[in-house]
Amino acid sequence: MSARKRQKTVASNSSETNGTNGHNVETTHGYTPATQLELNQDPDRLLFAYWVPNVSGGLVVSKIAQKTNWDLASNVQYAKTAESYGFEYALTQIRFTASYGAENQHESVSFSQALLHNTERIKLIAAILPGPWNPTIAAKQIASIDNYTNGRIAVNIVSGWNKSEFTAVGQWWLEHAERYRRSNEFIRALKGIWTADDEGFTFGGDFYQFRNYKLAPKPLQKPHPEIFQGGNSDDARNNGAEVSDWYFMNGNDLDGFREQIADVKERARKVGRKGKVKFAVNGFVIIRETEEEAIRVLREIQGKADTEAVKAFREAVQQAGASTGNKKGMWADSKLEDLVQYNDGFKTKLIGTKEQIADRILLLVRVRWVDHKCKV
Repeated sequence: MSARKRQKTVASNSSETNGTNGHNVETTHGYTPATQLELNQDPDRLLFAYWVPNVSGGLVVSKIAQKTNWDLASNVQYAKTAESYGFEYALTQIRFTASYGAENQHESVSFSQALLHNTERIKLIAAILPGPWNPTIAAKQIASIDNYTNGRIAVNIVSGWNKSEFTAVGQWWLEHAERYRRSNEFIRALKGIWTADDEGFTFGGDFYQFRNYKLAPKPLQKPHPEIFQGGNSDDARNNGAEVSDWYFMNGNDLDGFREQIADVKERARKVGRKGKVKFAVNGFVIIRETEEEAIRVLREIQGKADTEAVKAFREAVQQAGASTGNKKGMWADSKLEDLVQYNDGFKTKLIGTKEQIADRILLLVRVRWVDHKCKV
């Protein structure tokens, strides 16, 4: 397979490391940040992102002392540090109400703008929740940001799992399949608005309807800003295959990633989107001098979990995924200790010495190239 045909992968990187505020990357083999930036010019490289802590409570639902802060000043420093070490993306979270240990929440799009204003190269992925957002308004917001940041914005379309969050802001709570069907419409509407000619764009769906909407200025990125979308159910995988640029996966083992990638590639091939979907994985990094020390930190994080918050989250996501045809919601296979970290990051096993973590990342790189009998 030629380099041009290979899919790029983002390792969404949440970390808890010595003195790093959770986001610095340790260099290896004597490379400096400047040298690493040169290496990152390879068009076939693995791309890196980190979770932006724009909600309180840190990146693990644990009572362990954390170095991660949710205020703007801290986040600007995290973004600048990540940018200096060659990270390409940062992903803001979307929460409208307190949940999962996050008592305070900064809104994702506006927080992304603030970080973009204070950085030069890194691209922000702003999470957007269909329901509270209308695609016409979202398209305008993102197009404006894209223009005044020289093309450094992307979106993550989140179908939602928290019923109380929807009802708190006056939105109907839809069953699982309907939430993903609405997200599918939302993404198609975004693409249509961003790429329509001067006559405007008309959309007639079950959830969104508008006529001759003319967006000006259009986004700088062509054909449009990148669209991320995640999940594990058949509905989520279909959306990834049919309309998304990136399919975002929770933490998993290598076999789990292989299965998801092969499945989504095959679904994409069947709908005429061969080679159009890229893949992003989530992983939580714990770097220590020895593997034993890193594992001890993991056990401490899990041992001091906010059990009440984790159990409440588990109940909410089980309810959200219960209506899927195969009962396969996004966290269907997650154990209680897995849910201590956002999106199953421990499962990816980026835990150990820096050399062990580098080796594990190389294994993830190999996973994305395997064809798995899928003609992509």
